[in-house]
Amino acid sequence: MARASGPTIARWQLGAQLKALREAATITHRDIATELGCSESKIYKIEAGDVGMGRSDLLVMLGRYGVAEEQHRETLLSLQKQGKERGWWAQYGQLPGPYSMFIGLESAAVAIRNFELAVMPGLLQTEAYTRALFIQQRLNDSTEELDRRVKVRLARQAALADDPPLQLWAIIDESALHRRVGGAAVMRNQLAHLITMSEHKNINIQVLPFSEGAHPGTLGSIAILEFPEDVHLPVAYVETFAGDVYLEREDDMARVVLAHTHLHSSALSPAKSQELIAEIARDLA
Repeated sequence: MARASGPTIARWQLGAQLKALREAATITHRDIATELGCSESKIYKIEAGDVGMGRSDLLVMLGRYGVAEEQHRETLLSLQKQGKERGWWAQYGQLPGPYSMFIGLESAAVAIRNFELAVMPGLLQTEAYTRALFIQQRLNDSTEELDRRVKVRLARQAALADDPPLQLWAIIDESALHRRVGGAAVMRNQLAHLITMSEHKNINIQVLPFSEGAHPGTLGSIAILEFPEDVHLPVAYVETFAGDVYLEREDDMARVVLAHTHLHSSALSPAKSQELIAEIARDLA
């Protein structure tokens, strides 16, 4: 099944073209905001691809920017329409804005480099493990909300089997393998699932052993999402109690990539990682 990327890529492509057209027409953010009767921040968000936009606003922009060629206008209008479509995750109801944003980015990504300090990567979790984890993480959620969260997480995993499949490079701290989320039986199945998934060509799993001591990952988990080169530069995602953080600046990304490179070089090889995972699973018998 072909991957459903949602509206994210279309918004990025439209935003980039609108920015180029505005600059070529020597029109400021304030000028076009005044024309549309909106805030300047809205224009920045449109050009960054953070939000969709209405057809009427786009037509005003195209007129102001002097875009008269019919095919060019139709291309931009098509991107606007795609950018306003709801992502596949909308079928699960209203999700928090930051979470919807992450799913949109994940759906648009071609590769993800992930380091997890305390739990299994979300894309590699079993249903039982996910449910047990959410019960402890989301103490105020109703049973219905927990069910919905579990369904969304499992639906996200389809990207690993779609065409083309998402490329996943997961580095897991050994502590996550020992933490008995849901009890021994749930963990045995989860560890067996890791081994099974590691056999897929698009999935690379490494374990960072206790013997490595302190490492850059002790600061917390992180995901680096990579997109087609002509669409968007990589974005790093960090989840914290204070909210979700997205890193895009060159110096931030350089720091994150350096940390991931260090973690990769310190982690066991995929084969050795499989052996350690299997050994820990046997100890749970």
